Amino acid sequence: MAQGEAKHDYHLVEPSPWPIVGSVAAFIMMVGAIMAMRGGKLTFSLPSGGAGTTLAFGPWVFVGGIVLLLYTFFAWWSDVIKEAEIRGDHTPTVQIGLRYGMILFIASEVMFFVAWFWAYFDASLYSDEAKNFLRQAFTGGLWPPKGIATFNPWDVPLLNTLILLTSGTTVTWAHHSIIHGDRKGLIQGLALTVVLGMSFTALQALEYSEAAFHYSGNIYGATFFMATGFHGFHVIVGTIFLAVCLFRAMAGHFKPDQHFGLEAAAWYWHFVDVVWLFLFTCIYVLGAGTPAVHH
Repeated sequence: MAQGEAKHDYHLVEPSPWPIVGSVAAFIMMVGAIMAMRGGKLTFSLPSGGAGTTLAFGPWVFVGGIVLLLYTFFAWWSDVIKEAEIRGDHTPTVQIGLRYGMILFIASEVMFFVAWFWAYFDASLYSDEAKNFLRQAFTGGLWPPKGIATFNPWDVPLLNTLILLTSGTTVTWAHHSIIHGDRKGLIQGLALTVVLGMSFTALQALEYSEAAFHYSGNIYGATFFMATGFHGFHVIVGTIFLAVCLFRAMAGHFKPDQHFGLEAAAWYWHFVDVVWLFLFTCIYVLGAGTPAVHH
């Protein structure tokens, strides 16, 4: 051991460029989003009140920010994988810290969805509240609001529920396979889970294309698409997470005593499953009105 080198179970993170690069990417995305919402242009007015300067960059700035952010994700997480697989920095003590971090992240995601459920229940349970006279004008004092044809919960929503429940089983199969050293079962379970996740997204896209209501112009569409849409985004993120785990499993990264990346993906996927069960029960079943008729 070199002189002055400390021997301990903790991993001290080395200097990395990715936090500042990720911050710059997020800033570029924000500027691009503002320009896109302003018609693809950003105008700078002179302090004297004279004619300003208009920069017409359009949505390309936003796309550039996304590309830079995705590259940051790839590079940063590649460094983390190298720490675990090559340098051996993820000792049992470090893995405990990683688990606490993932638990806190999922807890923050729970509160994120609490906001959308709160908005939905506030609108649906108090649709005829006297002091919310504007809400009465839009809903007619009913929920679902007058003129809204909802989805049949026993059609595509039920099928998607079965798909997600099955995917929870397959990801658990994959997790238990690596614990018992079964690499073949790990790969098969992850592959099936990824396919099921992609199937869910495809069916939800089909469902959205047949919606008899829109996001704007009514409170039902706004609360419905915000809650189910953000869940759909989490399904896409979770599917990518599991796909990366699949590639890592095929490369032989995971071991029975060191597979936190897979474990974190499984936790995240189970969280997505549970949120969907609440969405299906509260929004699709309990909030069902007259189903739309599709030809």
